[in-house]
This record gives sequence, structure tokens and C-alpha cells, in this order.
Amino acid sequence: MNQRIPDTAPSTDFSALEDGAVTLARVTGETGGDLVLRRVGAHYEIYSNGVFLMDTRDGTSEREMVRAGLAALPEGRSRSRVLIGGLGVGFSAREALESPKVSLVDVVELEPQVIAWHDGELGEAAEYVHRDPRCRVHNADIVAWLAAASAKAKPPRYDVICLDTDNGPDWTVVENNNRLYEAAGLEQLTRLMAPGGVLAFWSANEVESFEALLREHFTEVEVMEVTVSHSVPDVVYLVSDPKAP
Repeated sequence: MNQRIPDTAPSTDFSALEDGAVTLARVTGETGGDLVLRRVGAHYEIYSNGVFLMDTRDGTSEREMVRAGLAALPEGRSRSRVLIGGLGVGFSAREALESPKVSLVDVVELEPQVIAWHDGELGEAAEYVHRDPRCRVHNADIVAWLAAASAKAKPPRYDVICLDTDNGPDWTVVENNNRLYEAAGLEQLTRLMAPGGVLAFWSANEVESFEALLREHFTEVEVMEVTVSHSVPDVVYLVSDPKAP
């Protein structure tokens, strides 16, 4: 997610939230809920069933997640391949594409309408990332995509994997995403990591049980707090050097 969910979740009466807000699109999402794109002044917001998901006001933590992942790679690593779970408003993908050491960015996004919105006004926020020839956007469920990719005889390998699909391990957008933060999910992700690769998770808050699980599976675990414009810091879990099974 590209922003922490506010302390008070908004209702579906968007006109009551903020003057000047314009609803640009309202569709039924892949999970069956009401998916809405709004513009408020110069910024864009996405809601699902009246609950705020993300906006374009402050992409600090998403960008820092990608920067930190790339910075943690072994010295001299070039032509890096990056996998990003969740297109959102495109800040994570844009940060990866701005790095001269990145040759390919694969993005897996569940909602086809979110992808389509990047062809319109929403695309302005991250400079139409999907049009960059180095960027491939896959319309798929991230859990299913990872399972299929990791099960291949020769899985694709990524130098940096960034998961920006949920508000954290304890607040997933869809129930099935819980599997990303369990041992089986970590094992699938490990199969997709290149030697010396880095895995990063975005979260709106610290989750001690998830940190403990990461320490069981990886030798190097860093918990980064990223100061942002809203109340409490966002959190990025950065891990590398998987332990032997």
C-alpha cells in the first residue's frame, strides 16, 4: 500500500470527506468490492469498499523500500532484476526504474482497473511506469503468481523483491494474502531470490511475530522505520541471506 490507512476509516460518502474531491471512476474490483479512484486537488486516491487504500500524497516509504533493497545488493551488482508485488500508484516501480543498476522491473497487480487507470490521469503520478520498456506489468493475484513462478523447474530470479500489496502482515487487503507472510510464502519467495538478493516487505506498523518469523528464515533482518507525513512511521522489513532448510 502507498499510504497507511487513516486512524478513522472513511465511509463511502466521499463528498463528506473532503471538499473538491472528484470521483473519476467506480468499478467492481476483483475481490467483489467497490473500487473507486478519486482526485483531490493535485492528488489521486484509491478506495475499496469505502476504505482508503493509497494515494499520491507521500510515497516516501515505498520509494525508500526500493532504494534500501537496491543499496543492500553486493557491491558492483548491475543489470538488476526487480519484482514488485502491487502496482498501486506506481511509486515503487518508478523508484526502481530510476536506478541505473536496474534492467528489468516485473510488477504483479491484482486489479485490472488499477492498471488501466495508469493509462489515464493516475499515470501522471509516477510518469506512466508501465510504458517504460524495462517494466512488465502482470495482471494476476500475487499469491498465485508467486506459487506458479516458484514451482517452475527453473524459477525466475530477482535481485530485489518488494512486496507492497497490503497494509502489513496483520492487515491484508484480501484474506488469501496472509500466505505471503507465512513460512510457506517465505520459502516460495526465497526460490525467486538471486544469489545475494534482497527481499523487502512494506508495513504500516511493526509486527513482532512477523519479524520473529523472518529471523527464523533469514540471517540478515533489518527493521526500518520511515518517517512520513502522517502520524506514525511506516515500516520496511529488509531481509537477505536465506537460511538452509
